[in-house]
Amino acid sequence: MAWIYSNPNPFKRSVSDCAVRALSVAECLPWHDAYFLLCVTGAELGNLPDAKDVFRATLRKRGYKRHTLPDTCPDCYTLNDFCLSCKRGTYIVGVGDHVVAVIDGNYYDTWDSGDEIPLYFYSKEN
Repeated sequence: MAWIYSNPNPFKRSVSDCAVRALSVAECLPWHDAYFLLCVTGAELGNLPDAKDVFRATLRKRGYKRHTLPDTCPDCYTLNDFCLSCKRGTYIVGVGDHVVAVIDGNYYDTWDSGDEIPLYFYSKEN
């Protein structure tokens, strides 16, 4: 399990586009392609591409299923712990208002978010 620096944003911005970056990494897509997928879904739903319902619908279309994490120890289970328990597969993990791509136990982000508390995750269904 490790943090791997990743910023697929072509202008290396790292604010307000975490959903695009996470989708880009998880789906092995160029940043622009991930952004346009969110835009198309946003247009279909009459909402902006960074809206939560647009992100959820886009992930569902791509074969992801949403899961919540139990609230048994809300301050002691971190993204690092999630990665240790999910060493295989592709996930997009929600930590507060931020989302992170996790692939085979490694998390890809512009900053080391490993101590953040995961609230939910999406797993890629085959």
